[in-house]
Amino acid sequence: MNSLRRRDLIAGAMAGLLSGLFFGLAMKALRMMEHVSGILGISFQGNGFFYHLLLSILIGALFGAIFRYHAKRFAANFSGGLLFGMLWWILGPLTIGQYLVGSSPMWSLSEAGSSFPNLIGHIFFGGVLGLGFYIIVALYLRAQPESEIREQKDDIDLKHIVILGGGFGGVACAQRLSEIMMRERQKSEITLVSESNYLLFTPMLAEVASSALEARHISSPLRAACPSVQFIHSTVEAINTKSQFVNLRAATSNIVERLSYDHLILSLGSVPNYFDLPGLKENSFSLKTLHDATLLRNHVISMLERADVEMDQQERNRLLTLVVAGGGFAGVEVIAELFDLVHSVLHMYPTIASNELRFILVHSRERILPELSPKLADYSLRLLQARGIEFMLGDRVSKATSEEVTLRESKPISTRTLVWTAGNQPNPILKTLPAELSGRGSVLTEASMLVKGFGNLWAVGDCAQIPNLRENQKPYPPTAQHASRQGKAVAENIVASIEGRSPKSFHYRSIGSFVSLGHRAAAAEIRGLQFSGVIAWLMWRAIYFSKLPGLEKKLRVAIDWILDIFFPRDIVLTAEMPTPTLSEMLSGDERIPG
Repeated sequence: MNSLRRRDLIAGAMAGLLSGLFFGLAMKALRMMEHVSGILGISFQGNGFFYHLLLSILIGALFGAIFRYHAKRFAANFSGGLLFGMLWWILGPLTIGQYLVGSSPMWSLSEAGSSFPNLIGHIFFGGVLGLGFYIIVALYLRAQPESEIREQKDDIDLKHIVILGGGFGGVACAQRLSEIMMRERQKSEITLVSESNYLLFTPMLAEVASSALEARHISSPLRAACPSVQFIHSTVEAINTKSQFVNLRAATSNIVERLSYDHLILSLGSVPNYFDLPGLKENSFSLKTLHDATLLRNHVISMLERADVEMDQQERNRLLTLVVAGGGFAGVEVIAELFDLVHSVLHMYPTIASNELRFILVHSRERILPELSPKLADYSLRLLQARGIEFMLGDRVSKATSEEVTLRESKPISTRTLVWTAGNQPNPILKTLPAELSGRGSVLTEASMLVKGFGNLWAVGDCAQIPNLRENQKPYPPTAQHASRQGKAVAENIVASIEGRSPKSFHYRSIGSFVSLGHRAAAAEIRGLQFSGVIAWLMWRAIYFSKLPGLEKKLRVAIDWILDIFFPRDIVLTAEMPTPTLSEMLSGDERIPG
């Protein structure tokens, strides 16, 4: 065990002891001992308090091993502690504690509600744990400033490391590189290039499209996320791997600038793949950026506004029919969120009846959510069908116009709203590289994330096919949790390469998968354990909330979620939609009134 991991384990154990003490003493001071049990659901009386403290130490050590210490990021440790507290509430009093006394887990809403005082205590425990861990390590480093600094190697030249892409993988790589360089007092230059100037928290993008969250609240400026890294807001025009430079074009300029590099990391993400289907790109909405989500939100509200005054029934049906293509996480979440949006504000549109609305999901496979187990996928399907969402499984979109979606197997659907989530492809610029590509267009890499055939070209995230050596070379899935960990691992491998050490193979076992089903329900699969309903929804929100960058964004999202409980969704149109008016569509048709 290296010194850093040992330090974090010891600091976590000490913080666990302190938080366990605070937990018990605070409950005693508030006279809540008879309502709140210990961290595992055991009584505070007699030896119970001793076992509570012992388990608190073990939980603290586990916290230190998982979350680790990062300078000037106390908010991450604090929010991580809050998440830990909520998870232990579910695993402790609601689950393990019930098994210990011979009862069944308390996973229903009514049963969990009876243990609400315990939830408050566990969240308090987690907050003190996260803050205590950060303070203990910070005080240790202040007393021992040389403990993390290795001797600087004299034979290492200044290196320019360029990262292309400001997504989860690129940002994680930049942050980890800057941490290592500062710790080891190396003077390598790090540059991050991105088409957008913000890090987008994509798991919550569907909630922006449904007006549940403000767009700015799930994004963080890259300059703030990576303060020690040079940031360039530009589009990548070309990559020359032979001469080791990248051509960049700023968004507001026609001038192409050249940026040289010693090591280049490809983290360019993916773009929608329309498979050259006629009219699909021109007549559908994607959901990849903040602009996409805002555009879709405004469009759906605009359809309601027009339908409220539309007299022609055929056109009215088109306006009130929403179609989503793709039954993966993105497609299921967006149709569930749009369903919630429309029904939340329907009382503001007196001429629209709920039975006029149609929400249709088209999916090419026989079941939705192939990323989850069949049991959870079936649960999700039945839940959404019970709300009134229609599913057309085993079918595909073959063509789209502004008025109709054509399917291969079924009748065409008259609609003015088609959301495309059925296909993505790696950034097309990868096709210009002299590198081996997979069938879907991603760069083939070694297990170390080094692009095959190169010594200084690396790739992570959606644009890379990285083999999992523990699962017969099966590629890692293109998810955010994998990309962020690949970014950290590739940063360490680049430093190893600069120092003349061999890079390590990337290994990561997925924690699990979550899908939001709207209306305070979700489905989750965590290391073989399956959760559904409100418990999964609470876990989904807690985990993604903890991953939000910075305390400010966490507070803003929390406020948005609280307001969403008590008030209908906001229907203010933030931009005029380019949708033609009825008279423009009909071009003088006799159906125009008056």
